[in-house]
Amino acid sequence: MAEKRDYYEVLGLTKGAGEDEIKKAYRKLAKQYHPDMNPGDKAAEAKFKEVSEAYEVLSDPEKKQRYDQFGFAGVDPNYGAGQPGGGFGGFGGGFGFDMGDIGDIFSSFFGGFGGGAASRNAPRRGDDIERSVTLTFEEAAFGCSKDVSVSRIERCDVCEGSGAAKGTSAETCPTCHGSGQVRATRRTALGTISTAAVCDTCEGAGKIVKNPCESCRGQGLVRKNRTIKVTIPAGINHGQTIIIRGQGGHGLNNGPSGDLHVVVSIKKHEIFSRDGDTLLCTVPISFAEAALGAELEIPSLDGPMKYTIPEGVQSGTVFRIKNKGIQKINSKQRGDYLLTVVVETPRNLNSKQKELLTQLAASMDDKNNTEQKSFFGKMKDLFKN
Repeated sequence: MAEKRDYYEVLGLTKGAGEDEIKKAYRKLAKQYHPDMNPGDKAAEAKFKEVSEAYEVLSDPEKKQRYDQFGFAGVDPNYGAGQPGGGFGGFGGGFGFDMGDIGDIFSSFFGGFGGGAASRNAPRRGDDIERSVTLTFEEAAFGCSKDVSVSRIERCDVCEGSGAAKGTSAETCPTCHGSGQVRATRRTALGTISTAAVCDTCEGAGKIVKNPCESCRGQGLVRKNRTIKVTIPAGINHGQTIIIRGQGGHGLNNGPSGDLHVVVSIKKHEIFSRDGDTLLCTVPISFAEAALGAELEIPSLDGPMKYTIPEGVQSGTVFRIKNKGIQKINSKQRGDYLLTVVVETPRNLNSKQKELLTQLAASMDDKNNTEQKSFFGKMKDLFKN
């Protein structure tokens, strides 16, 4: 069975949409997908049912509030054996919406869509939960463990999800005899039409809880706060999501639990940055070090390390250090470390230093500044005409 879509998404709305927005969106989509307008189109009929179900919940302030708080679990009529008015609410009349919302022309042809007790009682996957976690640069590079707090719907431990008080059990609904549906037949200008709707007595569950559990008040579900320990793999990057299977909301009708989605955010580092598994760092060097070459002590993820730069290095030169970058996720291999050197021009020179630099400049010829000679040679050629 296809996973149900969020009701706001079905109507093309954002969460928190007002009553007028909901009604306007519903009318537009109901007219678009109504079976009368799409005869024989099963896909349109399915869309029509989906739109109607979404409107049934979002147009009811009480159901909308439960849906906003608990998701599908808040409006499913079958969890906790469905005591009258209990559970997390139901759809009251299946898809028996007010046909006046889409015009009298449609109401003369269709009653409500039955929805089906089989589909309502079928296993349903629990809601997914999304949380975020902030890591330091090093935690992301090397991996770590983080405690993530979640508030989720769980099965009531006292009644084991039945909704019935301890020592009691749910009884078969006398109205629908356990089917969860009631059927009605009526005569129309087109002939006899048989419709099915969710049973109002048990709200589609097929059972009634006469003695509700005090812990969950007959709901079968409770909201609990939990702390989940999440293992962050080495090499995780900013914006990536870790999925913890089965740690989301409890499933309905023995359906599987949802998942916990942990979205990773990484703090900026004072020295390092990264491009995937490549570690990046820019190191300033002196004029003398650039000219004469030097053995530098540079930072790395493994601590300070020695690195020798050759003489005559130019500002902006990038050196690649193999296997000193970020560890690849689910691998022991590491990316590379790109070290960029920037020559810092000396400032605040005293008279002696200026004199020495003047002597140095006077002693140099074209062999010492080949790039400068090439540039100005090209410039002369460009403007000589």
